[in-house]
Amino acid sequence: MANCPALLIAAPASGQGKTTVTAALARLHARQGRRVRVFKCGPDFLDPHWHQLASGQPVHNLDLWLNGEDDIRARLHEAATHSDLILIEGVMGLFDGEPSAADLAVKLGIPVLAVIDAGSMAGTFGALVHGLRHYRPGLPWAGVLANRVASDGHEKMLQASVRSEDLGTGLAGIDAGWLGALRRDAGFSLPERHLGLTVAAELPDAMVRLDALADAMASTPLGQLDAAGWQRWAVPFGAQAERPVAPLLMGRTVAVARDGAFCFTYPANLDTLRALGASLVFFSPVADEAVPDCDAVWLPGGYPELHARALVDGTRCRDSLAAHIAAGKPVWAECGGMMPLFDGLTLADGARMPMWGLLPGEVAMQPRLAALGPQRWDTASGELRGHTFHFSLTTSPLVPVAQTAPGSRFGRPEAIYGHGPVRASYFHAWFASNPEATAQLFLPEVA
Repeated sequence: MANCPALLIAAPASGQGKTTVTAALARLHARQGRRVRVFKCGPDFLDPHWHQLASGQPVHNLDLWLNGEDDIRARLHEAATHSDLILIEGVMGLFDGEPSAADLAVKLGIPVLAVIDAGSMAGTFGALVHGLRHYRPGLPWAGVLANRVASDGHEKMLQASVRSEDLGTGLAGIDAGWLGALRRDAGFSLPERHLGLTVAAELPDAMVRLDALADAMASTPLGQLDAAGWQRWAVPFGAQAERPVAPLLMGRTVAVARDGAFCFTYPANLDTLRALGASLVFFSPVADEAVPDCDAVWLPGGYPELHARALVDGTRCRDSLAAHIAAGKPVWAECGGMMPLFDGLTLADGARMPMWGLLPGEVAMQPRLAALGPQRWDTASGELRGHTFHFSLTTSPLVPVAQTAPGSRFGRPEAIYGHGPVRASYFHAWFASNPEATAQLFLPEVA
């Protein structure tokens, strides 16, 4: 058993400031020399970029459906044995999704810090706190932090609106309810675009923004808590039995695309490939780097539409990938990693870009989200879990070799395309859910 202070940072809805608060806390404690591990609820790729920069540590995703409870407990136990503090950013609103962030908090006993955008309210703030605090019986509660507050007077009104019974107590019986307020300040906001936050590595002032957030957090009661104060939220994390992974990729090299166009990569997926025995090498299609000498290629998702011109002009990368495919070597292409493989990509402004022509068909960006939600692929090696999240649609004469099945009642299947040694889909796979099925993506098909 490993005990470590932990908070789940949640909110009434998306856009309230969960990522801002999580990153601010991570940066504040990391620069004070504390070992901070940050996790992200749900399958999000973008927020973890900011949390990794803020904490200096890899950021893994936690989702009861995607990971499974045992996997989550194992990841948290490992983090607790090496950390002074664990922060978990929720997903959407506290009770949104099946399962929700609240489900995770209740199941693991992790106190919830509610972040509420108070920019256009006063007394109603207290009603929101009351609802979040009491909607789910048994919800562990740490307290509330107001975001985008206009002034000292506004903060006082917000604090006065919260009923005493909603402030909550820490696990040691210490009042931990009103944890402060962050002022409205665009100077340290985190910029957004379609799909979510801008990737931290693309902003030269990313660390400056994080330091500004940490400075603001340092003036709040939450930011002023010392190590002893954080112990009120200490959570016991038990060890889990290790699940052995057969080295099915031993002696094989997997080349992974990694740059601004191919940046949706779970650290846990890379860990799974290594556990399978694979050696990993990386290359940048945007920089027109040739595919390295390898046995298989992985093209993760990302933003190919933002780098379409570079991908079109990058003939060395395209030609080397074509040669890799012609040699019968496997390619697994996910979502954005699949898009450049087709004949053309129509951008949001209507302009068509001729792409790599390695798969027949066309991709077109859409004005709104085209698909979102958990997915599972019933492979010959068992169920591989993942999710889908895309703003484009594909038309192709290819007959899908398989279809995923939605993991919720609101989703729709995604096609798995096969063309020679290429497998491609909008499906983002969580490799750890089935390492054996994952290995088959990077092994030649048996004739």
